[in-house]
Amino acid sequence: MAKQQTPVKTKKTEFTLEGGRLPENAPKAPNARLASVYKENVAPALMKKFNYSSVMQVPKLHKIVINMGVGAATQDQKIMQSAITEMELITGQRPAVTLAKEAISNFKLRVNQPIGCRVTLRRAHMYEFLDRFINIVAPRIRDFRGLSDKSFDGRGNYSMGIKEQIIFPEIDVDKVSKIRGMDITFVTTAQTDEEAYALLKEFGFPFRKQQESAA
Repeated sequence: MAKQQTPVKTKKTEFTLEGGRLPENAPKAPNARLASVYKENVAPALMKKFNYSSVMQVPKLHKIVINMGVGAATQDQKIMQSAITEMELITGQRPAVTLAKEAISNFKLRVNQPIGCRVTLRRAHMYEFLDRFINIVAPRIRDFRGLSDKSFDGRGNYSMGIKEQIIFPEIDVDKVSKIRGMDITFVTTAQTDEEAYALLKEFGFPFRKQQESAA
């Protein structure tokens, strides 16, 4: 009978977070622009397009999940700290550190070792990030010709990969020690990919033209 391996406990690593928390008496932030656009333009357009009988049937953006894997952090925790700082600057929110669930000796990876960070954006933060992504970030992608419409998962969610974090204007290129990418998932309440595509398209999502996608 094979001997069962027990997880190896590792020392907890603390990372510095650059941004401070808002005080309780801080003034309320103004409504996100795209939140108003959804109510005034997107929702009515989708109701007309798909003949929904109730406004509750109209799909909406539920959350945006941003994940950054940092494999090199197994060798140097300073790289992990840099990734966390950049993620915080990009999203305006404190990231959660993702830990390794298994030990892989070939990669010098131990159980519970930090190997990445992620952020889940909702409500106003979600709409503000989407606004910046559509109008500022996406056009800065190298050789940008529009985003593919083939990256839906069959359940109304759209995922894409970013190769360079420096396309975000919040990142100071002179302070970047390493180019790293990230995965972004736009989670919607749409039941089909067609509805999700129409939702993101109404927001102004820069999809590639259909004939180019087919080619």
